[in-house]
Amino acid sequence: MLKFFGRRILSLIPVVIVISIMLFVIMKMMPGDPVRYMLPPGLIRDPEIYQMLYDQAYTKLGLDKSLPEQYLLWMKKMFTGDFGYSSYWQQEAIEVIKEPLVNSNLINAFSIGIAFLISIPVGIKSAVKKDSLTDRGWQVLSLFGMSMPTFFIGLTLIFWFSLKLGWFPSGGMPYEAPGTADFYLSYLKYLILAVVTLTIGALAGTIRYVRGSMLEALSKDYIRTARAKGLREKVVIYTHAFRNALIPVVTIMSFSIIGLFGGSAITEQIFVWNGIGTVLIKALNNKDYNVVLLMNMFYAVLSLAANIIMDISYALVDPRVKVE
Repeated sequence: MLKFFGRRILSLIPVVIVISIMLFVIMKMMPGDPVRYMLPPGLIRDPEIYQMLYDQAYTKLGLDKSLPEQYLLWMKKMFTGDFGYSSYWQQEAIEVIKEPLVNSNLINAFSIGIAFLISIPVGIKSAVKKDSLTDRGWQVLSLFGMSMPTFFIGLTLIFWFSLKLGWFPSGGMPYEAPGTADFYLSYLKYLILAVVTLTIGALAGTIRYVRGSMLEALSKDYIRTARAKGLREKVVIYTHAFRNALIPVVTIMSFSIIGLFGGSAITEQIFVWNGIGTVLIKALNNKDYNVVLLMNMFYAVLSLAANIIMDISYALVDPRVKVE
């Protein structure tokens, strides 16, 4: 297992390098001048001071070097923990994303956890009770959830539970002093609607995926053999069928993690949530290359890590899969 893990990590190094080069080149090809966004607009009235500050900022961002030199310097700093300077927020790029990263991790972790805690038992029950009223009901609900865009679900929840009923705030972040009990209670209130929005989107597709995997497993000969031996139905379903249906479920779980982190930007915008999606959009609008590059590298590494976890999970849930 350790050898496999080590080989997989080593094999990802060239992938990370290629991705970093592509991201770096794409960012440099984007129109706009980050230095102009960095300087106060009022300074343009004094051309001499403006040019002097412009040249200083230009050098500070490393834009006076050639493109290959800029890339090599950026990668060298990345490996030493220096992720560059934010031209828009006027601070280190890592400091810009620290708090938003925690906020995004929380809504995504809650959404993924709740989605799979609900979808796995519901998918199993739907497969076991195929074509029953319960099964048809969940199929209709899952189709409805899959067909609704995230922004529509979010706006609907805001309309009913915030504007009409007044149970939750419509968006924003808690204003209480951090670390207090009031802060955490308020944080939870602001969190709930965003989590529900993401959970509905993840839940709908996962239920159908688990159901499909279970139906395929239940149709196998070994299930009929297990039943013929007189094994209890719960043993047949959870020990034999579900164990063999887990590989497709592990796959969809890995893709769901990647998809939620990538797609949560819309939800964060709707609920004015200070997450990495919101930061990424602001950074793109203001040509803050270092923050955009850092965010995209985070998504790339997350995707690659999810694939490694998926490969290892295959071997854990199914002994027939050998880790070599």
